[in-house]
Amino acid sequence: MDIKQYNELTDELATAAKKLCEEVAAHDGVEPLSEQFLLGLDDPRLGHKHYLAFKDEKLVGVGAFDGQSAELTVRPDARRLGIGEALWHALGSVPTWAHGNLPAAQGLGKSLGLEIKRRLLVMELTGDALAQVEGADGLVSLAEYQAPDAQEQWLKVNNEAFDWHPEQGGWDLERLARAQDTEWFDPEDVLFLVDERGIMGFHWLKVHGEGLGEIYVVGLGKRARGRGLGDPLLRAGIVHLRDQRKVKRVILYVEDDNQPAVKAYENLGFEIAEEHVLFSLRT
Repeated sequence: MDIKQYNELTDELATAAKKLCEEVAAHDGVEPLSEQFLLGLDDPRLGHKHYLAFKDEKLVGVGAFDGQSAELTVRPDARRLGIGEALWHALGSVPTWAHGNLPAAQGLGKSLGLEIKRRLLVMELTGDALAQVEGADGLVSLAEYQAPDAQEQWLKVNNEAFDWHPEQGGWDLERLARAQDTEWFDPEDVLFLVDERGIMGFHWLKVHGEGLGEIYVVGLGKRARGRGLGDPLLRAGIVHLRDQRKVKRVILYVEDDNQPAVKAYENLGFEIAEEHVLFSLRT
């Protein structure tokens, strides 16, 4: 087995890595890499370092590091050969996400003496619970909002809402623009809560196709806090997905230790569908 490190993948290698991820997803029932890490395979602007494992010149494993955490995956027919462990060491023994928290990842974590530092829940809303959600009026989409500094306003609210968050906070305009530079992005699916001073909050939605929608990001700026605006903002997005985008299932991601948010979602009818965990060395 040979592991090679790349600061930027060629088109051929990026395509091979994506194909491997598709095979893993079909086998495991969960995507092995998150959206940002998948984008990083062929977008050097994200600055990811990649580690590819080859056996008999065949790609059998993929690892990537974004400067804070890593993600890795191994081809199903090449598991139990030490490839995952070798990739983890090549990545620098950094905190690493395991999507789905599947038995194979649990076994690797145990063998390496790792512990779970974060749990990210995937919650879903379907059926009667989805049908019964009532929405709020008065929101305006990014496509409709005419303020010349709309992007700056949106960025300010995002950074106020997520000043504590390792991935979503501390953005600049370039980072916000990059996040919109995806095949699925639609300005009709970014809803703003506004007043005479501009944007107070936003609900960014994602449509995956095949009847699946996602509450991608919900954020309230400082001047919107403590006014009971989070719940109607959340409901408006759900209703938009159901009535305008005709989805049959809505998912969201939430930190396991954010119990107020988990409880609020449960009260709307969301249920836990899966979890992702961040493994790290014991401290």
